[in-house]
Amino acid sequence: MYFRFLFIRPNSSIPMQRSKTGIQGLDKALNGGFPEGNLVLLSGGAGTGKSTMAMQYLVNGATLFGEKGLYISTEQNEEELQKAASQFGWRLVDLENKNLLKVVYFKVLEQDHFIQKVEELVQTFKPKRIVIDSLTTLTDFMMMSELQKDVGVSLIKIVDTVSPIPRTEQIVTKIILYNLVNKLKEFESTVLMTSELPEGSPRLSADGVTEFVTDGVILLGYLAVGATDFRSMRIRKMRYTDHEKGSLTYNLSPTGIDITAENNIL
Repeated sequence: MYFRFLFIRPNSSIPMQRSKTGIQGLDKALNGGFPEGNLVLLSGGAGTGKSTMAMQYLVNGATLFGEKGLYISTEQNEEELQKAASQFGWRLVDLENKNLLKVVYFKVLEQDHFIQKVEELVQTFKPKRIVIDSLTTLTDFMMMSELQKDVGVSLIKIVDTVSPIPRTEQIVTKIILYNLVNKLKEFESTVLMTSELPEGSPRLSADGVTEFVTDGVILLGYLAVGATDFRSMRIRKMRYTDHEKGSLTYNLSPTGIDITAENNIL
């Protein structure tokens, strides 16, 4: 069975609406920000700043542009996210009190019907920006749920016997991602999704599928220059806009992702 994903390019005569990240060097590299409504994958290994960049996108959206943001976490609960954000001076509670941010922890081992729950949140909160952190955890357990339906065994038994589920189940992954992407597109929000990527992996995502069904892919990692390793990001794909093709070096500063150096494109 094969899937063909069709994407219709917006009318070129209509000015492209942008969702600015508020990260100056990144917005410049994107010619003004993400095209509004794009689904963008942030892919990289541990410690590269994927979750930081995703949260910064929502915080900047709220504080700089007055746009609502929805952060859906499958790994860290609300308290842990508050603590992590405070390291960069971001007071998430203040933004939640202003109805500009909603942080939701989705317990993959205890909850199901993820797409339905997200749809309910979007309908009530109406965010312009959405983050799903992490897609890797979500698809792993959604895949387990699908296998559970097929073979009639408990989710806990699957976790105990197969951890993680081998990603050779490409067809199940494609079905899950196709349904998820289609639903997210209906919301007309700009969406960032994080994906774990082992260092040195030739793939652009953990499952080897997501990069084909999303509008954009940004890789975060490390770049060796002589004896020094620099954090670097590369925009590997971004539909509906031109963008920088080289690597951007960045720092995790006290205020978040920082891309400020002149002549930064490597």
